[in-house]
Amino acid sequence: MSEGPAEQDPELLRRLLRAKDRMDAASDEDWPVGRLASVSGVSEAHFARSFKQAFGLPPHRYLLTRRIERAVALLRDTDLAVTEIAFQTGWGSLGTFGRTFRDITGENPGALRARARATAQGLASVPACIVRAVQRPGLTIAVSEKRRQEAVGINRATDDNADKEIR
Repeated sequence: MSEGPAEQDPELLRRLLRAKDRMDAASDEDWPVGRLASVSGVSEAHFARSFKQAFGLPPHRYLLTRRIERAVALLRDTDLAVTEIAFQTGWGSLGTFGRTFRDITGENPGALRARARATAQGLASVPACIVRAVQRPGLTIAVSEKRRQEAVGINRATDDNADKEIR
């Protein structure tokens, strides 16, 4: 049985927080598990397992969440080009950024920017912390798993339509 954050060693939690804080401060940088483990002073396997127990997400998924949060804020609050935002938030290519962004948020960066600007006036009276919490992307499953599930759904819909045509 795995232990939750309350049962983890307080010293280990401080070390994990140190790595998490580093990712938060420089989410545009590459953060392989080895680098994070060295920041925490533990082995790679122990770091990955302990991070997920403490924060509920694997380190890579946490980093994706932070990058997408920052990209959403830049899209909403600046006039920077989508390409510039992609590179500022740590993506190596515009294509990867756009595909991952769409997979996580459900819309492409340009559409999110247009929608955010259209609704900005209505949110002026809502506290910023509430708006950010609601807009935080949910990555409860891996992006690749989400894509696989969507592909299976598409294939099932195609198979169902083919069955109907045969009858």
